[in-house]
Amino acid sequence: MSSPLAPSGSGPITDPAPLSLCAREPHVPADRLVAEMVPPPRFDSVRFSTYIPDPNQPSQTEAVRVLEGFAAGLDAGGSPGAGKRRLFGFGKAPKKAPAGPRGVYLDGGYGVGKTHLLASLWHATPAEPALKAFGTFVELTNLVGALGFQKTVQTLSGHRLLCIDEFELDDPGDTVLVSTLLGKLVDAGVALAATSNTLPGKLGEGRFAAADFLREIQGLSAHFRALRIDGEDYRHRGLPEAPPPYSDEQVTRAAHATEGASLDSFSPLLEHLARVHPSRYGALTDGIKAVCLTGVHPVPDQSTALRLVVLADRLYDREVPVLASGLPFDRLFSDEMLNGGYRKKYFRAISRLTALARDAGSLTDPR
Repeated sequence: MSSPLAPSGSGPITDPAPLSLCAREPHVPADRLVAEMVPPPRFDSVRFSTYIPDPNQPSQTEAVRVLEGFAAGLDAGGSPGAGKRRLFGFGKAPKKAPAGPRGVYLDGGYGVGKTHLLASLWHATPAEPALKAFGTFVELTNLVGALGFQKTVQTLSGHRLLCIDEFELDDPGDTVLVSTLLGKLVDAGVALAATSNTLPGKLGEGRFAAADFLREIQGLSAHFRALRIDGEDYRHRGLPEAPPPYSDEQVTRAAHATEGASLDSFSPLLEHLARVHPSRYGALTDGIKAVCLTGVHPVPDQSTALRLVVLADRLYDREVPVLASGLPFDRLFSDEMLNGGYRKKYFRAISRLTALARDAGSLTDPR
């Protein structure tokens, strides 16, 4: 990064023009989607030993204990307790999957460390990286869209473990798709692990007529042992409040003075996100060291809000700080949105964007 910025109002900006997310329309080949099914940079070095349980929340300590045992049980058979029934790539698949849940499902509020624990499970599983996969629910459904259903089943059936972060069912089509996919993977001996803010039996609640798809939802639930993790958001536990938004001029100057920063107005960025498939939001941020936004305002509708949630997740995964002017991030979503069926997604986005705004404090002069 370059030297600190000149004080506000000190003269014209002469630094090179920053990057722009709105100018990017990335293409992501299918083989990249598969290759990138590993924990993102933020969680590349996490382990069970680096998870710090809240002493007032015994469920967090219990979750570590259960998951360590789950990882230890992922032997050559591909699932806990399966014995050396099958080494993926050699021998024959079992004719029938064992009865009972074949995975663990981490349920809890945002910021209790579920993704940290899921990534720790991936790292602790005794298998080569090519034999275990880690991705968000959105990335999994996007993989099916890119490869086709049968090719996805074929690709993932050779894995010992599939970790699914941010498990949500936003529409009936996803419900049927994922229920069928996971059923086939379980039959192939793949162990499952997932995180969500919603218990598996209540996925889809408040978003669509879940009762019409009860069989599929119950089928999904049967694959998992639910593990509740209680606690408050660790991202804000004992930390100061997030910094208030900066001025447009401060954000602009920071973008020009920061190598690898992008600079976009908020409204055009929201419009651009509608033209880029969410599966490409990770690629949209390739090489971006900081995101600078001017004119942040409440999102106008639910579809826009959900796209912004995905972008916030990808920025958080990649540890990209966000410097913004306009309204603070806790005012992005309307009261109706925060009380609706997607409220947990919106609260997660607020939490993560607030953490990234705090990280961005070093990009500009203290005020």
